[in-house]
Amino acid sequence: MEVRTATIHGSRVAYRAAGNGSAIVLIHGMAGSSETWEPVMPSLAACGTIIAPDLPGHGASAKPQGDYSLGALAAGIRDLLVTLGHDRATVVGHSLGGGVAMQFAYQFPERTQRLVLVSSGGLGREVSRLLRALALPGSEYVLAAACAPRIRGAGTAVQGWLGKLGLRPVPAASDVWRSYVSLGDPDARASFIHTLRAVIDVGGQRVSARDRLYLTAEMPAMIVWGDRDPFIPVAHAHAAHDAMPGSRLEIFGGAGHYPHCDDPEAFASLVSNFIASTPPADLDAGQVRDRMGNVP
Repeated sequence: MEVRTATIHGSRVAYRAAGNGSAIVLIHGMAGSSETWEPVMPSLAACGTIIAPDLPGHGASAKPQGDYSLGALAAGIRDLLVTLGHDRATVVGHSLGGGVAMQFAYQFPERTQRLVLVSSGGLGREVSRLLRALALPGSEYVLAAACAPRIRGAGTAVQGWLGKLGLRPVPAASDVWRSYVSLGDPDARASFIHTLRAVIDVGGQRVSARDRLYLTAEMPAMIVWGDRDPFIPVAHAHAAHDAMPGSRLEIFGGAGHYPHCDDPEAFASLVSNFIASTPPADLDAGQVRDRMGNVP
């Protein structure tokens, strides 16, 4: 899908788009980009207008020295939708993007039609040791050394040799490799560290939406996870499902942290059916306020 750009508040926002009709926003994970959604975009475009942005600090979007909190990222999604002429959207978020999607639904319930969480962050403390280690002071210097051109070049050479032998990486591994390569850029690496430390510390995830999941009672919601996720445990999916009245839970057997890459056809079919079978939420601030006043 061709990358397009918009200028919002003076900064470049890159995004991929396809289809027509109601908006469906696809939000990628940390150190990723909208490219992760390419395998599913053609199928999902039959359901509406797909908008897959590169979050600030990621992909082809600007990498400012600014606010990388979930609230700021959610506001950026709202601003892009307004710029493109969409009042409301079904919001799909993967990993960090799941946290952004939940924050978007919390901040802008009147703009959220449905919520789909894919291997989402923000649902529990547990997260991989690697991400916790990268939150430590000084990790940016270790990361810079690990992403040096010589190291990346060696990895690229190994991939080339394997290709000549007819061995291709699985789709999810390709997505991880793209994320790693992107960190070779100093500005992208700095943005990654800012984003990481906004949501993770040495003890694990420092931001949780669990105490507010009851607010999705009037909003169609679906949770998708791989049962072999090495970054965020699948137990978070089950706990979130229990806390979200009426939500759907779909576990991809044998899949890791990128179920939409491991089986894009099944994932696209699942999301398409979810959209087709659920009426969009139509909430306003008053309804949310009433719900908050009657916490179960």
